[in-house]
Amino acid sequence: MAGLQLLSDEGFRTDGRRPNELRRLRCKIGVFTQADGSAYFEMGNTKVLAAVYGPHEVRGSRSKAMHDRVLINCQYSMAVFGGVERKKRPRGDRKSVEMTEHLQQAFESTIFLNLYPRSQIDVFVEVLQSDGSNYCACLNAAMLALVDAGIAVRDIVCASSAGLVESQTIIDMNHVEETQGKTQLIVSLLPKTKKIAVLSLNGRLHDDYWEELMESATKGCMDIFNFMEKNVQEYLASLSTSQSYADD
Repeated sequence: MAGLQLLSDEGFRTDGRRPNELRRLRCKIGVFTQADGSAYFEMGNTKVLAAVYGPHEVRGSRSKAMHDRVLINCQYSMAVFGGVERKKRPRGDRKSVEMTEHLQQAFESTIFLNLYPRSQIDVFVEVLQSDGSNYCACLNAAMLALVDAGIAVRDIVCASSAGLVESQTIIDMNHVEETQGKTQLIVSLLPKTKKIAVLSLNGRLHDDYWEELMESATKGCMDIFNFMEKNVQEYLASLSTSQSYADD
């Protein structure tokens, strides 16, 4: 794909989107009955499942338990059939470890940790199909799973990516844009306060483009947040309706 034109003369990307346009978003909350919380999230052709267990007693060594807060345990993996490029190891490589750390950092910024002392919350995410912005889709899916599990949070943390193509800012990068482009900024945002939970920059970025790229990534986060909030409200309303029928 060397020399592939990522932006046409008319301003369209390889998948037909405008530079500031998200891919199609789809989600479903409460997909596993065995988990305390679960969700499925799609960003274009990137598809992720998330499951949450807990809070429960800390497993393994008791020394891991913290007397004043909960332990957040995140695990990221990719299905062996899910990558654009075939993977030898779906879990445990450097990229997976980095993804796991960033997920944990984001959730620690929004969960009321002190409400669950001496306990543990497990967050599992698996990429079923990968087409770019994997971390963003994983975080968004896991956030919905946390809501489904009834975990108390400050905000619906969400994530979006932004990049530069021929000096043009684009959002929600797909796999081709990630591999052919030179710069990608990933922002995890707490929308209500506009506080950044996690910030990751891949590649080089001139100072002249920093503000524009941040604005684009933040706008992507806010658009995703609006989508997630709407689906959370609809899901909670459906649960309330189901409970009303059960009581009758």
